[in-house]
Amino acid sequence: MSENVKDTERAMIAAKAILDGRNPVAHQAEVLVTAEHAIATILLVCMEGDPRKAAGMLNEGLVPGIEQRLALFAANGGGR
Repeated sequence: MSENVKDTERAMIAAKAILDGRNPVAHQAEVLVTAEHAIATILLVCMEGDPRKAAGMLNEGLVPGIEQRLALFAANGGGR
């Protein structure tokens, strides 16, 4: 199995854990707070507990990557 496929599987497992059976529309605020908490935790762990480095990675690495994934999803006919 390629790393790409493994990464997609990991993301799906993480998303299911974050949703934890909640309806993502009806419980949107709660789900997003959990996602925010998870992302902040991962950033801090990856940046060895340095909040300045974590914030930099969020702004310069994570946000552009997420924007690219959303654009790809839209380009492939996803969304409304």
